[in-house]
Amino acid sequence: MAELVRLDEVLAAAKRIAGIATRTPLLPCPWADPDRPLWIKAESLQPIGAFKIRGAVNALAALDAPAREAGVIAVSSGNHAQAVAYAAARFGVDALIVIPHGSAQNKVAATQALGATVVRVPAAEREEAARRLAAETGRTLIHPFDDPRVIAGQGTIGVEIAEQAQELGISVDTILAPVSGGGLVSGVAVAAKELIPGVSVFGVEPELAADAHESLRRGERTAWPVEDTWRTVADALRSSSVGELTWLHIRELVDGVITVPEQAILDAVRTLAAGARLVAEPGGAVAVAAYLARRDELPAGRNYVAVLSGGNIDRDAYSRILSSDNDDTSD
Repeated sequence: MAELVRLDEVLAAAKRIAGIATRTPLLPCPWADPDRPLWIKAESLQPIGAFKIRGAVNALAALDAPAREAGVIAVSSGNHAQAVAYAAARFGVDALIVIPHGSAQNKVAATQALGATVVRVPAAEREEAARRLAAETGRTLIHPFDDPRVIAGQGTIGVEIAEQAQELGISVDTILAPVSGGGLVSGVAVAAKELIPGVSVFGVEPELAADAHESLRRGERTAWPVEDTWRTVADALRSSSVGELTWLHIRELVDGVITVPEQAILDAVRTLAAGARLVAEPGGAVAVAAYLARRDELPAGRNYVAVLSGGNIDRDAYSRILSSDNDDTSD
């Protein structure tokens, strides 16, 4: 059986990514419920606009010279694609990215602008296509979540939250983090559970892509059909299931998964714009959506941190969300 990522691996990742990934701020939210203070970990301020840079940089930094020479391949709907392209450019490695049809065009364009070659495939075939191309070309597959190096890189967020809470003189009782494939919440849980005594870590996902919630309910890793998960406006969170390795972490370390409706996600995007002056894509806003929509279900007298995981949103789509209070989720 695969082993869980250890704290020392996360701390090693923190050293590898220093100077490339940003130590993002932990921002207070004066508009939050005073009985449930909230801070936001603003990963939208990363150089590529999302937390994915952490895992990608750590994974590429760990490659030996022959692997770098052969190049890398990744599969992603957008943010991991940009992260691998960015990291590959920094390390002088050729990158091939498999991106599903229907992915946000702004993320595709940004990936290409970073120098990566993009291959488009049907969403249901993306994993198979990436593994086939890796075998055919000899490239190293940098999986978006089911890779211990990637999980360790994402876990550096948990390290920073612990450090920043101490610097700010606050306690952190609950961390809310988005769930798609599970790499982010897994890594955060590895670090936070070791560094913050008594902390709870909850994943958050859209109701329309709630495979992780169902997996915990059933006690086994459960996949949803692509046509179901691709209904959500949160394009960054459309994975059909958590990974085999991330499932082990979620089952062992994560305290639960909260689901949120589409309207709550859009409301959170607007709240972050108006209340925190932060740009958030829908997938990046789900942790704040959980705080806002499920606030009455969250215990009072605890301090909450929501990970704002990304801000890569098409300008026209963002304008429509900000200018409307309805549930129009069209891209």
